[in-house]
Amino acid sequence: MDRIHFATAAVNQTPLDWSGNLDRCKRAIAEARRRGATVVLLPELALPGYGCEDAFHAAHIEHRSWESLSALCSDVTAGMVVGVGLPVLHRGALYNCAALIADGKLVGIAAKQHLAGDGIHYEPRWFRPWPPQKSVMISARDLPTFDGAKKIPMGELVFDIGGYRFGFEICEDAWVSDRPGARLAALAVDAILNPSASHFAFGKRARRERLVCDASRSLHAVYVYSNLVGNEAGRALYDGACFIAVDGNLEAVTPRFSFDDVCLTDASIDLEVVRRGYRRTVSAPSTVEDPEGMLVAVPFDWPEAKPPVPAKPLPEWERGMDSVLAFEEFTRAEAIALFDYMRKAHSRGYVVSLSGGADSATCAALVALMVQLGTAELGVERFAERLRIDASKPLVEQLLICAYQPTENSGDVTRHAAATVAEALGARYHVVDVQPMLTAYRAAIEAALGRELTWERDDITLQNLQARVRSPSIWALANEHNSILMATSNRSEAAVGYTTMDGDSSGGLAPISGVDKSFVLAWLRWMEKTGPSGIGPFPSMSVITAQQPTAELRPKSASQRDEDDLMPYPVLDAIEELYIRDRLAPQAVLDALGGRFPEFDREDLKGWVRRFYGLWVRNQWKRERIAPSFHLDDENLDPKTWCRYPILGGNWGDELAALS
Repeated sequence: MDRIHFATAAVNQTPLDWSGNLDRCKRAIAEARRRGATVVLLPELALPGYGCEDAFHAAHIEHRSWESLSALCSDVTAGMVVGVGLPVLHRGALYNCAALIADGKLVGIAAKQHLAGDGIHYEPRWFRPWPPQKSVMISARDLPTFDGAKKIPMGELVFDIGGYRFGFEICEDAWVSDRPGARLAALAVDAILNPSASHFAFGKRARRERLVCDASRSLHAVYVYSNLVGNEAGRALYDGACFIAVDGNLEAVTPRFSFDDVCLTDASIDLEVVRRGYRRTVSAPSTVEDPEGMLVAVPFDWPEAKPPVPAKPLPEWERGMDSVLAFEEFTRAEAIALFDYMRKAHSRGYVVSLSGGADSATCAALVALMVQLGTAELGVERFAERLRIDASKPLVEQLLICAYQPTENSGDVTRHAAATVAEALGARYHVVDVQPMLTAYRAAIEAALGRELTWERDDITLQNLQARVRSPSIWALANEHNSILMATSNRSEAAVGYTTMDGDSSGGLAPISGVDKSFVLAWLRWMEKTGPSGIGPFPSMSVITAQQPTAELRPKSASQRDEDDLMPYPVLDAIEELYIRDRLAPQAVLDALGGRFPEFDREDLKGWVRRFYGLWVRNQWKRERIAPSFHLDDENLDPKTWCRYPILGGNWGDELAALS
């Protein structure tokens, strides 16, 4: 028998949800068994949850993980081979590991050698890297083993399970040059299992697919890759893309952005095809003997595997290119992120202060899209059950509350836009006039100062007063309905601090602070004309796309526009990219802008570079206070997960003065 039926599963875990995490692992194994699979791979740290963060420092976490592992070393995995991730303590150090279970018995523990410590990942804070080509014996902790031994192997291992060889690369292990897979290939493993927790970022799926397919070809092994799905712990999102590849070809892949807690794909693979490729490749790595202590062999009766079922093609939207794919990814990533955030936070919905502008309209639309995409996959009854709402009543109306909060500076255009968007989305809608409160606050401050506030002298104070006076009422709506208040700031505003602390920054979640204003505006135009695949356009967004972005905080006669206050958004976003992503100094940024924006005078570009750098340095404290945001790409400005800068720092004064 040279055919093995493999399965790989994406599961939606929650840190420290022991019973829930274990149940989802069991469900994945049961579904794999139902499909006829014998080998099943679950994600990295699936038992405790990947995002436990400093809770990993508690001994309790490791103990509970082993209890969950013990529950899987039972009839749950009888007749199957299962890989699952958990932390393991050895000689006082904690390691990120994958346990291999065969026929309900623990075979051994593979340990991660290369820890993810860049950007959003902080694994070296909690774990130690395992040294290459090392193995030890550790206590089996009363878990069943094949020969009843009290100890099991741990480290870099090759598992011979009934005559077929398996090895592990754990997530980051596969992304480095000194990867364990090269040594596993030299030992002629038949399959490499990669349990991962690889966060979502725009365009990253294609990179993962290339990684998996190239590894299956160059390492001459079946390559099985698992991942998480959903919003596991609050900020990082996981698209759930799992792969099985052979000889450079993708045999199976899970659909992305599933609302289900368990999403599995499987493939029946003829291992003779893999071995034939290894034999005929003269350059294939090979060793004549197994390193001492590295091989773990156990008996296993392999069942007869059925021929493969043809893999389902990717959905049409996955084959889109460039910006359209990014719009689809953004929509679907936000939808499952909002769905998970709400249910895991035990909330009843979302509240948006709907200004009639682009950012708040985007936030509101994403909640409605969450409902449409979620019900399309799960059905109305199941969707409502998981969010603990009434399936017989309009779903968006239950989950989304919008309020327009005008002052005397608000205009008819934004009032009409806010009402139109709320009605089109199906949200509950209120108009809360905050002018009386603004008048009272202004009078109180003028009395304290002993003078009248004027726009000529007190512009920022008067603008911020309006923004902040809207906060109590919108928070009251959120409190009354046990809902999450959305802060509507985007990444462009975060970069330059174009937000009022405790005003428009108020909220418990900032869902779009991971994307630039230019992206938001382009996405809204796409929504108006095209919309997500399977849903279609939202023509009502024309009331938003027809406007010029404005804060509406100055008198109507001032005709306030955001780009007049800052700079053209495409220029702002380009400076942010060059400075934050590419780490360029001011002069290099200016030179690059000259090539990108020949329509602007160099003196204007020079002024905008000075403005950006000055605002960036002064407003790090604001970025520290922005509500939690979703990590959508690898240019995030969130100082808690990606972009760490000092709150107090130099102002680039010498470099900005020398701009030429």
